[in-house]
Amino acid sequence: QVQLVESGGGLVQAGGSLRLSCAASGSIFSINAMGWFRQAPGKQREWVAQIISGGRTNYADSVKGRFTISGDNAKNTVYLQMNSLKPEDTGVYYCRNLASGYWGQGTQVTVSS
Repeated sequence: QVQLVESGGGLVQAGGSLRLSCAASGSIFSINAMGWFRQAPGKQREWVAQIISGGRTNYADSVKGRFTISGDNAKNTVYLQMNSLKPEDTGVYYCRNLASGYWGQGTQVTVSS
């Protein structure tokens, strides 16, 4: 019922920026229940950021102050603005609809040192 498609990943040098997008379709979209996760090679998937009811946002300590999650209901899209990227930010980034539990397919982010 819910389809999520991530985009915007790529290769960037340390200190650079990327903006990831997560476009939703197939059901009513709410920016108040979306999250971003990432999985580095050989590691478990970890939570990065979320936007919940009332537009409140939360971030993992590792990205706090560098990443910003936002949404555009008119476009049914959630974004993750990533600044001051570090090599340890490298991984596949996934968005998730927290209401349904559906995951997107992921987009690769590679940060070179």
